[in-house]
Amino acid sequence: MTDRIATEQRPGPQSKVLLAAGAGLAAAAAFAWQAGGVRPAGAVGLGAIGGIALYHAAFGFTAAWRRMARERRGSGLRAQFLLIAAVILFSFPLIGYGRDLGLPTGGFVFPFGLSAALGAAGFGLGMQLAGGCGSGTLFTVGGGSTRMAIALSAFILGSLVATAHMPFWNGLPRFGGTSLIGAVGVEGALLASLAVLGLLRWITRRLERARHGNLEASCVRGSLLRGPWPPVWGALLLAAVSIGCFLLLGRPWGITSAFALWGAKIAAALGVPVENWPYWQGRSGALERSLFADATSAMNFGVMLGALAAAGLASRFSPRWQLSLCDILTALCGGFLMGYGARLAWGCNIGGFLGGVVSASLHGWWWLLFGYLGSSLGVRLRARLGMDPPMASG
Repeated sequence: MTDRIATEQRPGPQSKVLLAAGAGLAAAAAFAWQAGGVRPAGAVGLGAIGGIALYHAAFGFTAAWRRMARERRGSGLRAQFLLIAAVILFSFPLIGYGRDLGLPTGGFVFPFGLSAALGAAGFGLGMQLAGGCGSGTLFTVGGGSTRMAIALSAFILGSLVATAHMPFWNGLPRFGGTSLIGAVGVEGALLASLAVLGLLRWITRRLERARHGNLEASCVRGSLLRGPWPPVWGALLLAAVSIGCFLLLGRPWGITSAFALWGAKIAAALGVPVENWPYWQGRSGALERSLFADATSAMNFGVMLGALAAAGLASRFSPRWQLSLCDILTALCGGFLMGYGARLAWGCNIGGFLGGVVSASLHGWWWLLFGYLGSSLGVRLRARLGMDPPMASG
């Protein structure tokens, strides 16, 4: 009864915020259509759906990994495993048989070595300092977080700086990319991946029961339009967004390559000859075209504007302008580490981890291992910096 009364007494949606979000989405879709046609325009819409889901479900990798490391609560991780399982049921057949069906689909299958391991670990450390991952940074900025806007700026800078150093990192030892679909076929890859996800789910449940004696029950009781949502809702809708990327773009969802592009365009406008850097010499077309022609950029804009709409629906758009020095410094350091690490590790938690696993690439699982190790180090550093409340004893 108390929850129902509290929900009924919530203020109405913020009409000005919703109007701004709607106008922004319409403008972004129009610019994307003019610059690149249906794919980037559709990516704006997919991003908007993703932004709403991320915001209403508070679906982030950072907090879920931190809760597992600190409290041995694994509901957030299990929601991520559900997201992956739902996507691979569609993505693996599309990658294996899509061309025969008139739906040519490719995956992210990348090599993995020392540079990628360091990058994933650095990203994991950075996301705990900043308080958000790749997708988490986008939806919290859209939702009005001034601190995460600082983190996003540093994210972009770190991505740009990493592109200047890529010749060095690419020269370090690494294994070639391995596709499970290529190795054991679609059915074998599905069985193997679902088995690993099932094992990880069982481990999180076992660890949680060992620490607490029970599994945490979800107490979220929000509405469809105004939130908050249970994590399962967010996982399933984000799975639909991920599958939509395969159908619309012919590839997995990615985020951070756009940040490197944004940084390069800003640097070029300031007179930095980024077009002469080896990383950008094969990407000169992206530097010359509109940002809205880049589907990843268009989708990122959609995520932020979708989150803005969700914040307006929930009456929670309220930027906080008073930040402590610790807030600012950890946002800057964490954002930079994420940007730099993502370039080395083939992307962030979305492009590197999720994109790799749903492509049946082994590099996605390696990303998870080293990303989680870096994240665990970041959790300890947060405790030393006083960023988290002390754990309750007993």
